[in-house]
Amino acid sequence: MGWLDGDVAIVTGGGSGIGRAVARRYVEEGCRVVVADVSADRLAQVQAELGDRVATIVCDVRDHRQNAAVVRKAVETFGKLDIFVANAGMGDKFTELADLPADQVDAAFAQIFEVNVKGIIHGAKAALPELLKTRGAIVVTLSNSSFYPDGGGVMYIASKHAALGVVRQLAHEFAPLVRVNAVAPGATRTNITSPAAFGEATAGPQVGGDAAARAAAIAETMPLKTFPEADAHAAAYVLVASRTQAPMMTGTVIESDGGLGVRGLRRVRGGEDLARRVLGTDR
Repeated sequence: MGWLDGDVAIVTGGGSGIGRAVARRYVEEGCRVVVADVSADRLAQVQAELGDRVATIVCDVRDHRQNAAVVRKAVETFGKLDIFVANAGMGDKFTELADLPADQVDAAFAQIFEVNVKGIIHGAKAALPELLKTRGAIVVTLSNSSFYPDGGGVMYIASKHAALGVVRQLAHEFAPLVRVNAVAPGATRTNITSPAAFGEATAGPQVGGDAAARAAAIAETMPLKTFPEADAHAAAYVLVASRTQAPMMTGTVIESDGGLGVRGLRRVRGGEDLARRVLGTDR
């Protein structure tokens, strides 16, 4: 038996990256999943991988009617809705304000905030009636950028801080009938798309150099010294969605970020030589 046995979930942005990893793990935990994404090609890949435990639908989360269609798909296909995962998001290529042309500011703001903030609100609004029937849960993908600067540019950081506010307010508004929680991953081996307004990337870990060297450099910034794959975060999404395992959790954010909050001032991590000091071995 899995922690989500018999449940039905929606995962937006589920065609790749963290969303796809969450959909895969939910199926493993006994859940049936409607995967929504803007790419029909990615959805076809998900369907081929996960089979009849999933249904897929093209959705642009910026549009309320399309979010409502995803909810109808879940109910018509699987009979109900227990979990809504608002995962769809866009990056800003680490574009700092000084490097963003003035004539692109409005477009850049609109494109990021419409997906990363308004998309959550539209999805939650569309899912709420069905979640009330099942006393279900909402799970939002936040980011280390919901708490710290420099995990993106000004537009991405601002949007992820705003998304944290949405989670906290909806947790208050929907209690006690629908739980609202979030997972905040750190840097992850996944390709996040960015709007055209940001042009070519000007800064950040995805720019220049060898891929292996970039990965090593990112890992060095983490106290846990790793640059994880998307599935490293999936269990956190299972926990906060589960009625049996997290019945008292709402308004909670699980920070699955490699320990960014405990980075030291003198050292990124304090245990680099701990095994040698305690056990007399390098392992």
